[in-house]
Amino acid sequence: MASVWLLPVIFILASVWLYLCTVWSPNIRGESHSGELKFPSTFEDLQKIAPLLQQYHRTNSTFVVLLFCSAYLYKQTFAIPGSVFLNCLAGALFGIWFGFPITCLLTAVGASCCYLLSKYCGKELVHQFFPEKVEFLQNKVEENKERLPYFLLFLRLFPMTPNWFLNMASPIVNIPLHLFFLSVFFGLMPYNYTCVQTGALLSQIQSLDDVYSTATILKLACIAAVVLIPGLLVRKSKPTKTL
Repeated sequence: MASVWLLPVIFILASVWLYLCTVWSPNIRGESHSGELKFPSTFEDLQKIAPLLQQYHRTNSTFVVLLFCSAYLYKQTFAIPGSVFLNCLAGALFGIWFGFPITCLLTAVGASCCYLLSKYCGKELVHQFFPEKVEFLQNKVEENKERLPYFLLFLRLFPMTPNWFLNMASPIVNIPLHLFFLSVFFGLMPYNYTCVQTGALLSQIQSLDDVYSTATILKLACIAAVVLIPGLLVRKSKPTKTL
């Protein structure tokens, strides 16, 4: 297994790449308000950066896609909060038809990168800082071993699931990478679609309450419950062992 000291090296290299993307970008220094080009961390940041990138996207679409993909993978790989803002930004920049599939793909790829970092560099750290959570997840995975795909989908669909922890802990509890990738890709589709759709209507949105509305949370919870049904049916149909 690779040393844990590789983590800061990988983080620094990724940060340098992201910085160079902005420094070496074509004509970005000539654009108005270019100093505001940064990760959106509030709704106000999102409202400021979206028009800037929309304007830039009209003349440098390839660069905007490269910068967006690099920023998205960076945040997902290193479990940095704020995916909701990038999802909304995808809707504002690319619209639903391109923004939705690209966010689903980037979410799955970025989460898989986090999975691999944890598997080869960060197992000791995850065990050290989250021993009880790892043990709890391990027990749940064992309990649902025969319907693991359904269980993983449920974990992603349920709105209160901490995705950053699942990304880091999944290799430790022996969740296969291919199942992990598919559960992230399909399981976060409702969340990604909601955010991208919100971003596509960015000019009409007043606050993030439009993203995390009660109706939206209830819809996602209902979807999560429905996903569990096939797994429960599998368990019910399994022959009972007799002594």
